[in-house]
Amino acid sequence: MSIFFTYRIWLIAGLGFTLSGCLNTGRLRSSEYLLSGQTFRGNRSLTGDELALLLPQKPNRRFLGIPGLTTKLWFYQLGSRSFNRDSLQRQLEAKTTEFEQKSQALIQQPKALKKLNRRFARQAKHLRRDIEQGNFIMRAFGEPPAYFTENDAKANTGKIRKYLFDKGFFNVRVSYSLDTLLKRGVRVNYRIDEHSGFYLRHITFDIPDRRIDSLVRQSLGATRLRAGYRYDAANLTAEKVRIEELLRNNGYYGFSRQYIPVADADADTTLGISDSTRRPLDLQLRIVNPPGQAGHPVYRIGDVTMTIGSVGQARADSPAVQPDTVVRNGITYFLSDRNIATRILETKIRLRPGQLFSQYNYRETQRQLFLLNQFKYANLNMVVDTGRHLLRTDITALPLDRYEVTAEGGLNIGYLAYPGPFANLTFRVRNVFGGLETLETSVRGGIEGQAGLGRDSVYVSSELGVNTSLIFPQILFPGSLKFRFNDYNPRTQISLGFNLTSRPEFSRQTFRTTMSYSWQVTPSKQFTFFLADVNLIKTRFSTTSLGQAFEEFIKTQQQYARSLYNGYRSSFASDISLTYTHNTSVVGQNRKASFLRVGVESGGTTLNFFSNAFINRLDSATGLQFYKYIRANVDFRHYIPIRSRTTLAFRANGGIVAGYGPNKDAPYEKLFFAGGPNSVRAWQLRRLGPGSAVPQLAFATDPADLNGQLRPSFKTAKDGTISPQFDYRREQPGAVLLEGSAELRGRLFHLGADFNGAVFVDAGNVWTLQDEPTRTGENFRLDTFLSQMAVGTGVGLRIDFSFFVIRVDGGVKVYDPARRYLNAQDQLVDDRFILPKFSFRQLTTGPNPLVVQFGIGYPF
Repeated sequence: MSIFFTYRIWLIAGLGFTLSGCLNTGRLRSSEYLLSGQTFRGNRSLTGDELALLLPQKPNRRFLGIPGLTTKLWFYQLGSRSFNRDSLQRQLEAKTTEFEQKSQALIQQPKALKKLNRRFARQAKHLRRDIEQGNFIMRAFGEPPAYFTENDAKANTGKIRKYLFDKGFFNVRVSYSLDTLLKRGVRVNYRIDEHSGFYLRHITFDIPDRRIDSLVRQSLGATRLRAGYRYDAANLTAEKVRIEELLRNNGYYGFSRQYIPVADADADTTLGISDSTRRPLDLQLRIVNPPGQAGHPVYRIGDVTMTIGSVGQARADSPAVQPDTVVRNGITYFLSDRNIATRILETKIRLRPGQLFSQYNYRETQRQLFLLNQFKYANLNMVVDTGRHLLRTDITALPLDRYEVTAEGGLNIGYLAYPGPFANLTFRVRNVFGGLETLETSVRGGIEGQAGLGRDSVYVSSELGVNTSLIFPQILFPGSLKFRFNDYNPRTQISLGFNLTSRPEFSRQTFRTTMSYSWQVTPSKQFTFFLADVNLIKTRFSTTSLGQAFEEFIKTQQQYARSLYNGYRSSFASDISLTYTHNTSVVGQNRKASFLRVGVESGGTTLNFFSNAFINRLDSATGLQFYKYIRANVDFRHYIPIRSRTTLAFRANGGIVAGYGPNKDAPYEKLFFAGGPNSVRAWQLRRLGPGSAVPQLAFATDPADLNGQLRPSFKTAKDGTISPQFDYRREQPGAVLLEGSAELRGRLFHLGADFNGAVFVDAGNVWTLQDEPTRTGENFRLDTFLSQMAVGTGVGLRIDFSFFVIRVDGGVKVYDPARRYLNAQDQLVDDRFILPKFSFRQLTTGPNPLVVQFGIGYPF
């Protein structure tokens, strides 16, 4: 074991002893004990973690799980030394009395009284918060003592007993015992004797309403009550919910779970309590009729009307707006002066006169109208006609403003760049042609400092972009195929954009036009299909000496880094692509969830009708590079909640792109990159890889000289020491990407926003697929790629304002596959395991410096 590792072990141990020793038990309430732990013994069918969720009392959290190291409790007690709740209560009472006196004096001065009210409300809010939660240290860093009371333990045995009873253990017995620990701590041990569980044998139904009986029996394939399964009250409740939804989707508007009383259970009591065999249970589910009726009434949809705008409502400066009345397929529309195509609205409204009432159609109508993004609100009101068993449906919707302008700004923060401002202005027009279309035009501009060819040179880079999109709430496609997507929130988007990037070395103009379709099969499953994505890229090098030098540098890369060379050529690229996204996570909810995105793309597909010779002639005639390629990418993420505010997140991301045109390459923008705030964070953006190739700006003068490719540049210090210089300044594109991450996220404290911490481990790399690789280790090979996976680790801070998250990550390299090289004496050096070279004394300048990444939102 190294001295470095041993030192940290002793440091953690010493810290734990110090903080645990600082826990002043004298500040605990008299005759009170701390709840140090809760254990479960004897439970065979249910896990202790599942049972622990039933108990509202939780022991104080431990740092890194070390016994006795309750740092949050230590901070709470530290803050409580200067906390006086009685004094704060007197301050609040004094402030309240002062406010009442002053408000009486200002009764004739409304403005001054309003100002006084605001000031008092703010002061009283802060005082009440301090009284209830303690001072800043106690709130932000601390956690109140978790006291043990025997009444809580007794109540918990009842909770556990009831929970196990509901899980089919009707003869369960629960008791508890106490262990007294050091420093007035108590551990509660819950002893559980489950005995045998009761399993469903026969499930019968008693339904006097014949139509309901038929519907229920036809749907038994979806029931969660099955013979042979252990009785579970949760499954019984779920069955009641299922039957309620089934009937409300088949015309039973007034049906609810109250008509499904407690099920009749017949348990076999001939066996002893301690018998270990499974106990049979017969269950009968009853659905009763309304009092005094022979059956449940079935409702149909009556008249359906939709009122758009404030029609019929008079204003002080104008008479009431007289609506235009349009009747289409049984729906009556009352329209304001805004022209809206009812043919589009018809596809969103699922309710029709004469149909049986369906709760699903009711909710789907609300959802579809909301997803149009055209209305401030869309309310559905059902008016019941009990005599005729009809439901009149009145839909009222208020359109959003036709014209909308939004603006945003911020700072660009990039690798080897000085932060620079950017601004984005968006102009939006709704219902452009009367078909609920949306026209959006965005203008974006920004500047930042960028690194040039020289190691210490920095230049100003500017960017200007304009993009216009026209979004249709339907699939624009000839024939009847487009109608098959009406239930899936369809979208068609046509975009046209221009972007200009200007640097002292070069300028790049990009023209892009796209046409895409998107639709949602379910709220968690979405497809996006780009029918066309056409890009025209024009690059011009500056005529200055700086631009000429950069152009010469790019030309030298033609032999050694073809992707980089092609990236600065003028080019024409077109593709079609399909992306599938499955996302079960919900914003603001910490629950088990997954995210999957799969994308396939075919570039230059239409060029397959022409020969490579023709494409080469077209290249020579136009000066444009043409591409044919295939690209695929899979991104999977999984989230596991550990506690209410703690999550373990995983990510696996991979992709491959292969060019098959005359140049055997793909556009630079379609290649893969590793490193950066959303990748392997111990490497800067796009600077990792490829493979185990030594990172340097220039390569060996002779491609056959493999030793030269393994040799970095060297620097001689004043004392004569020669050290290798690894240059990570150039982007490293690849044709193959493999990367994965694991991150533990948890809340630290709240101070205006939630401050969350993270500990992460990242691994990954990119590789090339060149026929003749120019650098050793850059090509992807099945027998070497695992040893070429870079590994980094670090910690992060997330400032969560609920509407956006500011993220700062600090990463260090653990394993750098490029650090196997030849030194100045042609000796092979293996420094790939580079973590021991990290030093707090050389935090940003050492051989393994801390890499700081900034970002918005979570990395994955």
